[in-house]
Amino acid sequence: MAAHNLQDTIALLAHTPAALDGLLRDLPPAWTERNEGENTMTVVGVVGHLIHADLTNWLPRARTLLEHGEKEVFPAFDRMGHERAIQGKTLPELLDEFTRVRQKNLAQLRAMKLSPQDLERRGRHPSFGPVTLSQLLATWAAHDLTHLHQITRVMVHQYRETVGPFRKFLGVLQCEGHSAAA
Repeated sequence: MAAHNLQDTIALLAHTPAALDGLLRDLPPAWTERNEGENTMTVVGVVGHLIHADLTNWLPRARTLLEHGEKEVFPAFDRMGHERAIQGKTLPELLDEFTRVRQKNLAQLRAMKLSPQDLERRGRHPSFGPVTLSQLLATWAAHDLTHLHQITRVMVHQYRETVGPFRKFLGVLQCEGHSAAA
């Protein structure tokens, strides 16, 4: 198994806002306000969810781990906590907010000057039990990639029928939705 490379993780996390901005800014609502069905998120909802996760999940849990180890369980994360926060905001406003929040978080993460020993320290996840800081930070990056995949899947969903027989060559159209709350 390859060792976790924190700098690679930070690089990916730093690029997510620009990737979303490039893909989504100025698209018509037909692309950004649809979902995959009941209990799934729109593209706007996913961006809101990423902001909410950056504000309430990754760094708060990292700080809990570094300060308390396994003695204190990570703060709970409300995966749908973004719903109230996005009301009345446009997608461009959310994209700008995500960029600001992510830049601030990455500056704070870099300022922690984490050592390889820090990355192996353990904390307590409310569902999984003991996890390392390395696992938590790698999951942050994987979470971004998961939601980038979700966004493309939600967007391509509207072409499900119109692509006709080409559908069999479009893997993203073979993928089932993953955005329902667990």
